Amino acid sequence: MEKNTVKVLIIGSGPAGYTAGIYASRANLNPLIYEGNQPGGQLTQTTEIENFPGYPEGIQGPEMMEQLRQQALRFGARIESKTIAKVDFSSRPFLCVDEDGNEVLAETVIVSTGASAKYLGLSDEEKYRGLGVSACATCDGFFYRKKNVAVVGGGDTACEEALYLSTLAKKVYLIVRKDYLRASEVMQKRVREKENIEILFNCNTVGLFGDDGVEGAKIVEHKGTEREQVFDIAIDGFFLAIGHKPNTDIFRGQLDMDAEGYLITAAPTTRTNVEGVFAAGDCADPIYRQAVSAAGTGCRAALDAERFLMEH
Repeated sequence: MEKNTVKVLIIGSGPAGYTAGIYASRANLNPLIYEGNQPGGQLTQTTEIENFPGYPEGIQGPEMMEQLRQQALRFGARIESKTIAKVDFSSRPFLCVDEDGNEVLAETVIVSTGASAKYLGLSDEEKYRGLGVSACATCDGFFYRKKNVAVVGGGDTACEEALYLSTLAKKVYLIVRKDYLRASEVMQKRVREKENIEILFNCNTVGLFGDDGVEGAKIVEHKGTEREQVFDIAIDGFFLAIGHKPNTDIFRGQLDMDAEGYLITAAPTTRTNVEGVFAAGDCADPIYRQAVSAAGTGCRAALDAERFLMEH
């Protein structure tokens, strides 16, 4: 098995990890990036990105991630297309072990493992991913102007997504499996007052259909009761808003995190509770979860790591 000693180990890729790699490389820190089992992160499953600065005509998600990756390589970052399976942050240098058992001793670590959107588990979600199924209204809502869309969820996030989409779409269905909204009172009020939002209570989505993309959803109302009935709604976009899960399980018990697993940093820095370990991107961001904000924290994490190394 190999053993590497590095100044900066970046765990994860995406906008945060690759940007951290660019900055750390330019600071002559020779970073090693473990880009994980989904190199490029969530954006590799996105079609067109129109809200990242510098791309007036938009760009495909996989293409943008490949450009960031090549930029990190150009400045000297080393990239492993593997995952880190185990970490020990009890003492420096930090011991990290990859999926093949190779050891990395790192003077600093930048965690940029991202977060994964929660899905319902329908096979149709995978079938129509990028063809009408999305987990980010801010990212993809623009493509559904004057069309009919549905949002799944009953919390604040779902209401926020529905309200945002209501400014673009002709009609928004909010599909709620319970007979009430879990969102705050103010969010509930805003949703109820929007004329083009229709709330479907006691409803579960059981399928999607369409030839070249989503054209409709099959809904079951009062599922499993004597009042059960099945009906279809005509939609062009299907948005999941049932939460995200940060990819931070291997750091549990070593890095401070909130109840949902998002890493806690000492704002405005990217420092975690362990000196020399920094967090960037969606794994430490339960609020914004945007490519541009992730890239910004990747920059900050690399600068924080550089300053830490200079001081120690």
